[in-house]
Amino acid sequence: MIERLNREIRRRTSVVGIFPNESSYVRLVTTYLMEYAEDWSVSRAYISHESIAATLITAA
Repeated sequence: MIERLNREIRRRTSVVGIFPNESSYVRLVTTYLMEYAEDWSVSRAYISHESIAATLITAA
């Protein structure tokens, strides 16, 4: 998983080539990591929000 993240970050940074400053590089990497975390959290949902809501309604 880490290797895949590193490859993707390397790919995205090589497209830009030269960054004007360090903060622009950090912004690009942070944006990608936030996007990756969001995708991961959505795809790894073992219990859907609907089933949780239905269980809570049934329990009440």
